[in-house]
Amino acid sequence: MNDFLTDSRFKDIVPFSSRICLSSPTMHGDEQKWVDEAIRTNWVSTVGENINEVEKMTAEIINRKYAVALSAGTAALHLGIKLVGEKLYGQPKIGHGTLEGRKVFVSDMTFDATVNPIAYEGGEPVFIDTEYDTWNIDPIALEKAFELYPDVRVIVVAHLYGTPGKIDEIRAIADMHDALIVEDAAESLGATYKGIQTGNFGAASIISYNGNKILTGSSGGMFLTDKIEDANKIRKWSTQSREDAAWYQHEEMGYNYRMSNIIAGIVRGQLPYLNEHIVQKKQIYERYKEGLADLPVKMNPYDEINSEPNFWMSCMTIDEESMCQQVRGEKDSLYLTEPGKSCPTEILSALSAFNAEGRPIWKPMHMQPLYRMTPFITADGNGRGRTNAYISESGTDVGADIFNRGLCLPSDNKMKPEEQNIIIDIIHRCFL
Repeated sequence: MNDFLTDSRFKDIVPFSSRICLSSPTMHGDEQKWVDEAIRTNWVSTVGENINEVEKMTAEIINRKYAVALSAGTAALHLGIKLVGEKLYGQPKIGHGTLEGRKVFVSDMTFDATVNPIAYEGGEPVFIDTEYDTWNIDPIALEKAFELYPDVRVIVVAHLYGTPGKIDEIRAIADMHDALIVEDAAESLGATYKGIQTGNFGAASIISYNGNKILTGSSGGMFLTDKIEDANKIRKWSTQSREDAAWYQHEEMGYNYRMSNIIAGIVRGQLPYLNEHIVQKKQIYERYKEGLADLPVKMNPYDEINSEPNFWMSCMTIDEESMCQQVRGEKDSLYLTEPGKSCPTEILSALSAFNAEGRPIWKPMHMQPLYRMTPFITADGNGRGRTNAYISESGTDVGADIFNRGLCLPSDNKMKPEEQNIIIDIIHRCFL
């Protein structure tokens, strides 16, 4: 393990006195007002004016008719997947999910919260490889997946790091196969595709207000829809499916998934600052892009003609020929320092040594031990390997490649330009 504090390449750099975070909550003061109001009026549970307001405000910002406030983005995604499954296959028997025994296509390079709700509902995920243009689900791989599994009717699409995927192509393929899209816009609040915000493209769509997102309630999420009957169904399920009776009457499975009025108070104070946060995040991205332009690296890409990310997370990949030797196990990694080269493990270790937080790219789901025997489809559609992975003869696996060569950079919107310049300098010195 390199001691970067004594490494001659870094001899004149002083560690940050306060940690530079990857992406921490940014409070403005309004949050306290609405939390205090909830406490003062004793509305601290899962009903109250804050909840009503954040549902209204979120729906208006995203331009959906209805939003349902839930305890987490994962809870919203679970109920969205359950809703789509029920629409397609009907209400399941007790102890079974709406997707019981059925395959579901899902983004491969994402957080496992995108995938686990499929399993909650008894479904089997089929991972669709990533494409290099946006780091999102590859439409070509999706078409190959339908050739292999023509009966699939559900596609779960995530917008990685706040960057919209190729929505038109994905929706055209879904329509051709009579499939429904569940849109995981947890990371992409405020991002647009052809002028339309993410959160508008699914039969069920969700966003997250988790602690590190572009806006936060410390936790919380939203289900989004234009259909009142869907909003009412989600609201009922999220409150233990209690029927309209004087006693506790239950006729279908329910969950304790409603957002609290305290959390909603924080979100209520955050929502007016969405555009401000997006501007700050974009400035961070652009400073990295300019400051690293002379290195053999590339920033996380997006479709500059059709989309505008929210720039929630600034990431980069190292050009293949400039990668130093790096080996990753399940939990640990090793690398060899090489002049003129670097790798994610070295850069992340250097940043950490100077009190700045980076992170590896999401490890693709087909590489996770939990899902290692689950089908995985690339753009080639060729099948081989004991893990049921469908990969090309040359071993093409875009998600694994981005994971190997990529990292998330400190993207906190409270980071000062001079602090970011030091981070850029540290990255440069890793290549000396």
